Amino acid sequence: MAIKARVLASISRLVAVLLVPIAFCRAPGRARFLACQWALALRYPAEDLRGLTPETLAAFTHARAEAFWRDGQLIGLTSGHRDAVEQRRIFAEEVRRTGSVAAARRRVLPPEESSHVRGLALDVRPTEGARWLERHGGRYRLYRVYDNEWWHFEYRTAEPVRLPHPDAAAWLSEHGAWYGLCPVYGNESWHDELRPDAADGCPRMCADPVEDPRTRP
Repeated sequence: MAIKARVLASISRLVAVLLVPIAFCRAPGRARFLACQWALALRYPAEDLRGLTPETLAAFTHARAEAFWRDGQLIGLTSGHRDAVEQRRIFAEEVRRTGSVAAARRRVLPPEESSHVRGLALDVRPTEGARWLERHGGRYRLYRVYDNEWWHFEYRTAEPVRLPHPDAAAWLSEHGAWYGLCPVYGNESWHDELRPDAADGCPRMCADPVEDPRTRP
C-alpha cells in the first residue's frame, strides 16, 4: 500500500505539472493553484467540496496548494459538509455500534452540535497530509481540534484548545469556568480561553456559581 500511495502521489504531481499551461490560459495569476486542485480532484475523485463555508473552502484549497507545491504533500478530503439528515444517520449508527449515546458522542456529534453540518469541518487524508495540516494549517485558520481524531480539522477564527474527544466540548461548556476557561463566541460553538483572572488554580467564576465538578466522586 505504501508503494502504491507513493506511485499515485508521483503521478498526481506529474499531472499537475502538465496541467499548469492549461491553467495558465484560464487564470494566469492562479495557474499553479488551479493545476493543483485539478490534479487532486483526479487523485481523490470521491471528494465533495460543496457545502463548505466560503472561508473554510478557501482555507483548505490554499493550504493544500501550499502543501502540494512546496512540500510535495497531497491532502484529500474524505468528508466535509454533511446535511442534518446525514449527520443524524451517522450519529444513530454510532449509538447502535457503541451501545450508548455517551460512547457515541466521543466519536460523532448530533447534527445540532456538529461543525460538519455548519460547513466548518474537514476530515482529511492521508495521515501524512493530516500531519502537514496539523503543523502548518494554523496559517490558514485550520486546526486539529480532537486528540482522538487525527483526520478532523475545523476552520476557526482563533486557535482553539485541543480537546480529547468531541464530547469534551459539551463538558467544558458546562464546567469550564471552574478551570479558568470561558466561552468566546466566533464562528465556532465553543472556543476556550484562559481567563486573565484565573491564577494559582483558583479562578473566579464567569457566571453564577454552580457545583464544582472537581468535588464530585
